[in-house]
Amino acid sequence: MRVLLAFDKFKDSLSAQQACDLAARALRGRHPDWSLDLCPLADGGEGFAEILTAATGGKMSRLPVTGPRGNSHEASFGLVSLDHIPPAARQLLALDSPPLAGHAGVARVAVIEMASASGLALLSQEMRDPWQTTTHGTGQLIRAAADAGAVGVLLGVGGSATNDLGFGALDALGLEFLTASREKIRLPFPARWTAINRIEGAVPAGLPPIRIACDVTNPLLGSQGAAAIYGPQKGLRTSDLSRLEHESARVGLMLCAHCRQSDKLMDVPGAGAAGGLPFGLMTAAQARLLPGFDLVSAWLDLEARISAADLVITGEGRFDASSLSGKGPGAVAARALALGKTVQVFAGAVTAAPQPGLALHAITPAGIPLAQALRDAARNLESAVGNL
Repeated sequence: MRVLLAFDKFKDSLSAQQACDLAARALRGRHPDWSLDLCPLADGGEGFAEILTAATGGKMSRLPVTGPRGNSHEASFGLVSLDHIPPAARQLLALDSPPLAGHAGVARVAVIEMASASGLALLSQEMRDPWQTTTHGTGQLIRAAADAGAVGVLLGVGGSATNDLGFGALDALGLEFLTASREKIRLPFPARWTAINRIEGAVPAGLPPIRIACDVTNPLLGSQGAAAIYGPQKGLRTSDLSRLEHESARVGLMLCAHCRQSDKLMDVPGAGAAGGLPFGLMTAAQARLLPGFDLVSAWLDLEARISAADLVITGEGRFDASSLSGKGPGAVAARALALGKTVQVFAGAVTAAPQPGLALHAITPAGIPLAQALRDAARNLESAVGNL
């Protein structure tokens, strides 16, 4: 029996790698003759860089950066050989030419997750406030990747703590945000936007092309925009929404004018992901958006690994109706079912409707409080898979 273990993270409890390892240990104890293929999934948030880097034999590097509240923090990024990335993923990245023309030596791509430098999980509940958080550390990672000779940057933007339109990252990359008296505003997070009178400077000419892995389709502004949809989970008060929207529109237009770009970039699906970081990088650094799960699937060679499996086991912290919308464990399950595979899904909580051929397992016993369920997730998952 060949089994594919393709788990995503159990948020606030288990990483995708930990979930795969626990399931593998449970199966080896019961079925030592089974062949197990561990394939942790990544959605652009925590684990994105490490999973994709490990899958292609790359190396992780750590460096001190500015954290989401301006504190010093250690973050990491991966460097992988372009030749080690599966062809389908390379095609999506579109880095082969002209960026590589004249490049000497091994061409390497940097894999960065903004959650490592500017993530919500880095802040306690009382420290979450989008008026005070910055993407400066994410910009420092991009700059470090450029200094390391990367020919391209793949950026995952899940799990952000910010709503600064990427101004912090652009500040780290060379733009200057100035007051009326031409004083430079350090860490231009939203609480300091009223002082911004002009923008000067540009990103370095040699900055490698940036590709943003993103499945979110929100625009920058409006009822489906960055602040309206994601602001509350980052600490935004309802009474502050209109003020943040107004300031976002004002400084967003200022950035478009400075970079001589159309303000239609605000309306691009995905511009409002991660508090508008894609908007800022598209406007000032010509970044491109890529379909996140398609890229991850190609990078991990998921199609071939599903085809080779007799049994597919997947899961995440919560498996609901949105899980079946075309990404992550839901997409793995759908593809496996289409290929006639047996599929088992394990999650902390399951609210998705049953489907033919799809076995759904909630690992948390009924009536258990969330805090306890998070603490016991490892034990519950291993036990549930072991009882398969």
